[in-house]
Amino acid sequence: MSTLPNCPQCNSAYTYEDNGLFVCPECAHEWSTQPSDHSTESTLIVKDANGNLLQDGDTVTVIKDLKVKGSSLVVKVGTKVKNIRLVEGDHNIDCKIEGIGPMKLKSEFVKK
Repeated sequence: MSTLPNCPQCNSAYTYEDNGLFVCPECAHEWSTQPSDHSTESTLIVKDANGNLLQDGDTVTVIKDLKVKGSSLVVKVGTKVKNIRLVEGDHNIDCKIEGIGPMKLKSEFVKK
């Protein structure tokens, strides 16, 4: 049986692995399962609507009302989205929006 590391933020022993990340159920901290080696980092370049480079952990603002597919909810202009995660694909920002939950956004609809 493998042992998972304690949470680096709150030192909880109840961590679990989910989609290549370790997750702490007590403080909701997520971190990579792979050792931090800057030479193996991917060179994913994502720019916002104004051409500014985005990085993991940035805070961005939505610049257009966005309808949430399959719901009657709308993400309004000016909504701040904290602690984004950049991913590859059509929707290249993974985030959590208060009142709505986890979402994927396109970088062309946000600004830094």
